[in-house]
Amino acid sequence: MRTNGMKKKILTGLATVSTGLLLAACGNTSETGDPEETNVNVGILQYMEHDSLSKAREGFISELEEADYIEGENLTINYQNAQGDQANLQSMSESLIGENDVILSIATPAAQSLATVTQEDPILFTAVTDPVDAGLVADNKVPGGNVTGTSDMVPIEAQVALLLSLAKDAETVGIIYNSSEPNSKIQADLAQKAIEAEGLEVKTLTVTSTNDVQQVMTTLAQEVDAVYIPTDNTLASTMPTVGEIALEYKLPVIPGSAEMVEAGGLATYGINYEELGRQTAQMALQIIEEGAETAEMPVETSNNLELVINEEVAESLGIDPESIVLPD
Repeated sequence: MRTNGMKKKILTGLATVSTGLLLAACGNTSETGDPEETNVNVGILQYMEHDSLSKAREGFISELEEADYIEGENLTINYQNAQGDQANLQSMSESLIGENDVILSIATPAAQSLATVTQEDPILFTAVTDPVDAGLVADNKVPGGNVTGTSDMVPIEAQVALLLSLAKDAETVGIIYNSSEPNSKIQADLAQKAIEAEGLEVKTLTVTSTNDVQQVMTTLAQEVDAVYIPTDNTLASTMPTVGEIALEYKLPVIPGSAEMVEAGGLATYGINYEELGRQTAQMALQIIEEGAETAEMPVETSNNLELVINEEVAESLGIDPESIVLPD
């Protein structure tokens, strides 16, 4: 699982190890030969507000800017945020169709909502774990419709190995996620299988909203020796609370994403959502500049996985951040 020659860079509160080449900025290859002569309309539907999803959006827009598509000049962005309210998705989805060259959907509920209101407008998704299971594409290699994008499936076995290396005396590992998020259940089930394969017991508790997190996490913390959290939207939005409880009970927490580590987790080997957003923007540029068809554009996974360590949390748990590495 480790990459030979890996480097570790210590930042303020974080240590990051990149295992992929930074995404190169796209060149100006539009059919007109000059993005300045083209006005591009992009719709964005984001399911809710938290660091991972927002970083994906910011990375997407930044990559377009580096390709010389500048909002307010030759780029118009219609951004909608459902704030985690399923009822908002339908009306917001309808407001975005028919007006944009491409629509970005951030998180599975947003992508599913858009896919139900148009089978013609090109839709890109990001922060979707299993596009096939979510009914967004027929096949990851050949999507076959107007929807494709980037998956945020994480290397769960590597994350579990990292967790167990940091909690060597653990007997019971807790898993917490929102039971209404199918993507989270997929990851939780895979994590449970990997943990149990190592001979440890798994205690799983679920929440239904952000209001449940403090109580459920406190209950879980009293019964386990370490905690694994998938890239769950509800838990991602409440990671500061999760982190505080974990520190109170001296528990290492391995969440699914870098942003969740920044917000209170100990460490992870996972996705940088800003880079995933940039990768999705490269797909958008293929549609905008080259006329690429979503039906024939394979779903992509992250080009850039990172080992990310929250230095402050590590030191609070009595762990030397420099000692944290991916197990062989």
